[in-house]
Formats: sequence, structure tokens, C-alpha cells
Amino acid sequence: MAVALVGAALLGCLAVFQLLLVAGAPLGRFAWGGQNVVLPTSLRIGSAVSIALYGLFALLILQTAGAVTVLPRGLVGVAIWVLTAYFAVGVAMNAASRSRRERLVMTPVVLALAVACLVLALQ
Repeated sequence: MAVALVGAALLGCLAVFQLLLVAGAPLGRFAWGGQNVVLPTSLRIGSAVSIALYGLFALLILQTAGAVTVLPRGLVGVAIWVLTAYFAVGVAMNAASRSRRERLVMTPVVLALAVACLVLALQ
């Protein structure tokens, strides 16, 4: 359960970060390749979509750990593996970012999410 709580908390922090980006905070160097200090409208829309996805991901993580029951059971077992792969690809993408800030901050965050999902998937 602790692994799921850590994963959900990280996703919550990322959602707040994305919300700040949507609101125009000058944090763009940490996201979306780091090419913008303040995100343009198209990337703000992407950040808004990310917030919704992070909520779904947190729900999936919490259900995998048995904390909630909302999603169809058959979906959860497969979806946690898909989420693990998604975060594993995210580690590589963040590590390859041109933005040093994104590499240094987001790579370890996404790595922690990938590991948390892997631990839950293996249970």
C-alpha cells in the first residue's frame, strides 16, 4: 500500500505542476522539452490533458493496491503493466530531453513512478 500512496502522491504533485503550467507559471523549462519558459496555448492544453490522465493513473495505482474499487477488475491487471511501460518510456524520454532541468528533475520522478507501477504489477 505504501508504494501506491507514494505513486499517487507523485502524480498529485505532477498534477499541481501541470496546473501551474496551464496557469502560465514560468516553469516551462521543466516540461515539454524545456523549450519555453511560459508554455504556449497548445502545450497548456497538453498540460490540462495531463492533469486528467494523472488522475486516472492515480486511480489505477490505488485500485491495483486494493485501496479503491472503481475500474473494472479485468482492466486493472493489464492496465498497470501498460502504465509501467508508459513510465519506463517516459524515463528514457526525460533522460534524453534537451532541457537539463527536465532531465535532472523529471527523470527521477518518472523513474520512481515506473518502479512503483512495476512493484504493484508484480504483486
